[in-house]
Amino acid sequence: MISLPESFKQQMREQLGDEAELFLASYDMPRTQGLRINPLKATAGITELLTKQFGLTPVPWCKDGYYYEDTAKPGKHPYHAAGLYYIQEPSAMSAVALLDPQPGDIVLDLAAAPGGKSTQIAAKLQGQGLLITNEIHPARAKILAENIERMGIANAVVTQMAPDPLAARFPVFFDKMMVDAPCSGEGMFRKDPEAVKEWSPDHVTMCAARQWDILQAAVTMLKPGGSLAYSTCTFNRAENERTVEAILERYPEFELLRVERIWPHRHAGEGHFVALLRKGGGEAAANPIAARGKAAGKRASSPRPEEEAMKLFRAFAAEALPGFELPPGEAVLFGEQLYWLPAAEGCPFERSSLNGLKVLRPGLHLAEVKKARIEPSHALALALPRGSARRTLDFPVDAPEIDRYLRGETLESSMEDSGWVLIAADGLALGWGKLSGGQVKNHYPKGLRRVGS
Repeated sequence: MISLPESFKQQMREQLGDEAELFLASYDMPRTQGLRINPLKATAGITELLTKQFGLTPVPWCKDGYYYEDTAKPGKHPYHAAGLYYIQEPSAMSAVALLDPQPGDIVLDLAAAPGGKSTQIAAKLQGQGLLITNEIHPARAKILAENIERMGIANAVVTQMAPDPLAARFPVFFDKMMVDAPCSGEGMFRKDPEAVKEWSPDHVTMCAARQWDILQAAVTMLKPGGSLAYSTCTFNRAENERTVEAILERYPEFELLRVERIWPHRHAGEGHFVALLRKGGGEAAANPIAARGKAAGKRASSPRPEEEAMKLFRAFAAEALPGFELPPGEAVLFGEQLYWLPAAEGCPFERSSLNGLKVLRPGLHLAEVKKARIEPSHALALALPRGSARRTLDFPVDAPEIDRYLRGETLESSMEDSGWVLIAADGLALGWGKLSGGQVKNHYPKGLRRVGS
């Protein structure tokens, strides 16, 4: 039983009237659990397989979203390590469904950690366009980058910036924006007892003020004709309707297209608020990034370090990945780490655009450069289309070799060959191994390895 603050109960009784007692009683009901299948990795029949495995039932507002049974443990399954699905509270799936980004869109997720909405946006982009996914807090930004990697997303740049300096860099730049603002977390009470302890009317007021500041930076980054989804996991009007009303009053070029609320006493979910706004006006004004792109004309040739690194990578790919082609983009070298910065049609974002940004992941991590050789990255393994690798050890998902690989153990192989080999479960890549003399040295990242039973 959750002990709710009396001032919160009073707030909701004033807001919901006769429905308030049903709403308050919902906090003593079991939590809902959900996952969202990753269409970048899903194949025919996978939904049926996962339904049988985890007892899935559809989430009505998200075509890839499903509730799973309380007894299921999808986070411990090898399919999770392979990025086949993202575990996400079902209500939270509603915001991206309403924003509805399309392949080719230039999208910003402004407060993105841990990555549920960003990975959902990337799934809708289908590898086309550009996603800049941002988180101001360092530890949460690292988790965000890890989730982008696990889901096999190649066209995302992960940044760690405050809203105002980000807005200064990207005026009138994005087609779609997600602002999942930090909030008082009234929809988190069943999940997080600390959220109950932190809640107070003053905390609500503070959150609403912070959301107002974030949104004022956000609106300047949206192109005319672009859409912005503002979402919270809280229920009070101060952080929701009144904040949206303030934006509409301050910025008359915006119009409110739709508001959706998910209530835990009406729907199977913890609750969510989403407002979809559209920015009116004519053609987007010139902005510094676009001006730089036009002035540059053709892209300058890569500096020598990138050229040398890409020679090594292409030599590796010719031998180990004969079926793999890089999407449009350019090489970026961060120290010894080689990345492939995505290029989106009609978008001036390029290597020079990274200057002055705190970037955790400038696109797809290809490899680590080690003197005259390269070591392919874990992110590359998870982003590869099926059939790309020359050598693959593909085991049934319940084979003992899969558990051994995820624990970091050496595997054996009857392959009379040597070189980099992709380890897969039911065709889903898990990571790399290095084959030599019938032994496969494990290259699964140490920080991800399973421990214990």
